[in-house]
Amino acid sequence: MDVARIHKDPKNPNSEKFGSTIASEIESSRGREITITTMAATTPFNGIGKSVSRTVLITGVSRGLGRALAQELAKRGHTVIGCSRTQDKLTSLQSELPNPDHHLFLNVDIRSNSSVEELARLVVEKKGVPDIIVNNAGTINKNNKIWDVSPEEFDTVIDTNVKGIANMLRHFIPLMIPIKQGIIVNMSSGWGRSGAALVAPYCASKWAVEGLSRSVAKEVPDGMAIVALNPGVINTDMLTSCFGTSAASYQPPDAWALKAATTILNLTGADNGASLTV
Repeated sequence: MDVARIHKDPKNPNSEKFGSTIASEIESSRGREITITTMAATTPFNGIGKSVSRTVLITGVSRGLGRALAQELAKRGHTVIGCSRTQDKLTSLQSELPNPDHHLFLNVDIRSNSSVEELARLVVEKKGVPDIIVNNAGTINKNNKIWDVSPEEFDTVIDTNVKGIANMLRHFIPLMIPIKQGIIVNMSSGWGRSGAALVAPYCASKWAVEGLSRSVAKEVPDGMAIVALNPGVINTDMLTSCFGTSAASYQPPDAWALKAATTILNLTGADNGASLTV
């Protein structure tokens, strides 16, 4: 696909979108999306997917890939813990899930360290340590050359896509270390493994996610896994912000979630440090 040609789409809204993740423009790269699942400390991760109920924490759950993943996991009988900054969408999502009272949704800004600290406290109090965490919340800059991107917009991308994940790692890894168990999926992108014009801040943030994931993987004990996951190319608001009307030709989030949920549920400690693709 010709990135430059798509960026020049006259119908491109060219507006900043907050979505679950940006799909990769590079069709040859492959990756997975982040989700969190909680499992009793006595139940080992063995890659059996649907047969063991898990507790999965998903950030950026109110729309796009996060919402679709939450719906798919709930259908399979897993417990979903979700957070985002949009309370009405959280309430709506919870009401749509099977056994809505079985799940937990919280209004959290992952860019705030203190907010994530409180999230960790509430999650452990109400649901225990998650089996899986999917750091899915993300945003992208408006299509612009770097000198036309304002400092504020650049900071928003880095604060959400990089610092938000760092805050989650800071407060949840210490909860997983004592039981030497837990899978953390950090949402990456094909643009975290390549470069593209007009989205330099986003590319920089996803390259950071790849480096952060590989480095932190070396700090956790055997039995845990930190994984960078490229979701692929999916028709989300964030893709539309880059590709304009061309985004509609790609698969919808619910179709993607069928494959992504299986991929995430089958992760084990042996995947620690991997860069994967759905």
